[in-house]
Amino acid sequence: MLRDLGDPQDSFRALHVAGTNGKGSVAATAASILQAAGVRTGLYTSPHLVDPAERVRVDGEPAVRDLLDGAAEAVRPLAEREGATSFEAVTAAAFLAFARAGVEAAVVEVGLGGRLDATNVLGPRACVLTNVELDHAEYLGDTLEQIAAEKAGILKRDVPAVLGPLPSRLLAVVAERARQAGASVHLLGRDFAVTSIRTSRGGTRFALRSRSFPAGIELATPLPGAHQAVNAGLATEALALGGWMPAEETIRAGMARLRWPGRFDVRFGRGGTWVFDVAHNPAGARALAQALAEVPLPAPRVPLVGILGDKPWRDMLEAVLERSTGAVFTVPPSAPAERRWDPAVARRALPGHPIEVETDFDRALARARELAGPGTVVVTGSVHTVGDALGRLPDLRAD
Repeated sequence: MLRDLGDPQDSFRALHVAGTNGKGSVAATAASILQAAGVRTGLYTSPHLVDPAERVRVDGEPAVRDLLDGAAEAVRPLAEREGATSFEAVTAAAFLAFARAGVEAAVVEVGLGGRLDATNVLGPRACVLTNVELDHAEYLGDTLEQIAAEKAGILKRDVPAVLGPLPSRLLAVVAERARQAGASVHLLGRDFAVTSIRTSRGGTRFALRSRSFPAGIELATPLPGAHQAVNAGLATEALALGGWMPAEETIRAGMARLRWPGRFDVRFGRGGTWVFDVAHNPAGARALAQALAEVPLPAPRVPLVGILGDKPWRDMLEAVLERSTGAVFTVPPSAPAERRWDPAVARRALPGHPIEVETDFDRALARARELAGPGTVVVTGSVHTVGDALGRLPDLRAD
C-alpha cells in the first residue's frame, strides 16, 4: 500500500517507540521537544481516548479533518485490495497525512509488539524500547522472553536503540536481537542515568546524565510519577542519539508544554479531585499505585474501575485497590461487547474489599463521586474507561 502511495514514510525522519507501557508518554514527550525546536512534527499513537483524530497529530494538534479524510480516501481502495486490517489502513493513512502536511519528523508508537507491527515499515533515526511486561500474550507469546524478542523486532542496522529498565534475562534477548540486526544499544542505568527523581501533583523533576549530556541536566515533566521521569529520559536520550540533539533550554520548554491526557491526569471539579489513568495491565496498575503513593491527593480515594475481560484483572486490581476507600466496578460503554468483563464476578473474587458494582456508566461516575465526597476519584482500568469518563466530564479543569 505504501509503495502505491509513493512511500510517504520516507518523507520524514522518524523516531520509533515500542514497549509494554510508557510508549505513548515517551512518544508525546519527544514530539513536544521537537516542536519546541521548531521542527514540524507528526505524532502517531494508539488507541485514542475520545476522538480517533487524536491518533494522528501535527504540531501537537489532531490532524485537520480534510487532511485525514483525503488520506483515508487514498488508502481505502488499496486496503480493500490487500485485505488490510484496520490498523494497517490507519497507519498508511497517517503516514500519507504526515507527508502531505509537510511533516519533517514523526514520532511513531508501535501498535502491538514490534516485529510484525504495521509501523515497522519505518527506517527510523532511533528506536526506543521502554520495558517488557506480560501483555497481549495471545499474539506475542506467553513468556517474557518471547515478548521481548517480538518488541526488539523494530531494531535496525546502524540505528541506535535506547532501552529502558530490563532484567538481565530479557536484556540478553534484546541484545542478541540488536547484534543480529546491527543496532547499537544504549541502556538505562549503564549508558545513561535518570536520578534525583522528585514527584509532586504538578509533575516530576529529575536529572539526566549521559554521553550526550556528560555534565548532566536538570529537567521536569508535567507528568507525575517516577516512571514518567524514566519515560522523559528515554525520549530525550533517543532524540540526542537520533541526531536531533536539542539545546537544553529547548528540551525544558518542550517538556513544559507537554499535555498527555489519561496518564496520571489530575483534574478538578464536580465536587472534588479526579485522577484519570489508563493503567490497562498489571505493570500499568503498579505504576499507578506507586504514583498514588507519591503524590498527595485528597482522601478518601475511590477507584472507578472498568477492565477488559481478556486482561489479567485479578493482578491489576490488587494494585488499584491499594490504599483505597471503597471502589466502584463498572463497564465502559465503548468497550467491545466480546471483551467486556463481568464486574460482579470480579467483586466476588475480592471479598475483603468494600466494592460496589454499577454497570450503568453514568450512574457509576456519580456513585464514585458520592463515595469520595470532596476526596479523589481514580478512573482507571482501560483506555475505554478513561476515554468514556473524559468524554462525559468536559468541564473538569487541569489546575
